[in-house]
Amino acid sequence: DMAFKGVDFLPRNTTIKFIRLRKITFIASAFLMIASLGLFFTQGLNYGIDFVGGTVLEMRSSEAKADIPAIRERLASLDLGDVQVQQFGDPRDVLIRVELQAAGEAGAEQAQQGVAKAVRDALGGTMEERRVEVIGPTVSAELARDGLIAVLVAIAGVLLYIWFRFEWQFSVGAVAALVHDVTLTIGMFALIGLEFNLSIIAALLTIVGYSLNDTVVVYDRIRENLRKFKRMPLADLLDQSINETLSRTILTSVTTLIALFALFIFGTEVIRGFTFAMIWGVVVGTYSSIFVAAPLLLFFGVTREWGDGATAATRKDAVSKA
Repeated sequence: DMAFKGVDFLPRNTTIKFIRLRKITFIASAFLMIASLGLFFTQGLNYGIDFVGGTVLEMRSSEAKADIPAIRERLASLDLGDVQVQQFGDPRDVLIRVELQAAGEAGAEQAQQGVAKAVRDALGGTMEERRVEVIGPTVSAELARDGLIAVLVAIAGVLLYIWFRFEWQFSVGAVAALVHDVTLTIGMFALIGLEFNLSIIAALLTIVGYSLNDTVVVYDRIRENLRKFKRMPLADLLDQSINETLSRTILTSVTTLIALFALFIFGTEVIRGFTFAMIWGVVVGTYSSIFVAAPLLLFFGVTREWGDGATAATRKDAVSKA
């Protein structure tokens, strides 16, 4: 019989001293988080119509290629305020975004509907309407509030779950890593000015789940090793645990990134912001699981007694396995 041998993409039994780098990585992470918050409060995010209201029209030109400058010139004469026109996907396809209009006598929703009609009339028979999306000010405020609540509830849920499953030090470390990931993602969007809409909130929630999955894998190995190696210094034990899960962490991230890059390169403009957020989130999520979540256990003082067989956590596990 021929035994199949897998390919090792990473060396086995690595002994990288991750914990020695904690001061450098903590300073780097703190700097990036402060910079991200600074960008958020000074430069702000490029909110999509989901959050600020407005009208989006997707149209297709009857010609081989849409004449973007001519379309901009026609729409400028309508006096609709900020109008963004961009080509996406097929050379014939155009995405038109019009800012939220002041409420007229008929109301804000009717004002937005009037924008869609005005754009259609201005472009005449040269453009075919493919999609229209109208978000009024009331709906956009509700979406912004609900999106923020969703992210905060997800992080609070993680705090409670990890606290129940492990110990409070692990819980605080996991949440610190998640806050780190979300903050850096928001900072990146503030820096590059990519549109921030509901799909980005979905990406943030996905990043929270992905980063948590990586962190729990590392934490579970740390917990096993705390019970197995009673006298090993905690810093060495953390290093060993990270190294033992390193291959799984890196390969999971790489395979996820391959799929995301394919979506980013070959996907449509509609999902480009989502896939960019996911790519960035996977990178910072992998980094935080190794360089933030695990080293924080040393900072918060996980004690050797936690690994002894008589602790409450161990008794819970024993009961659950029985």
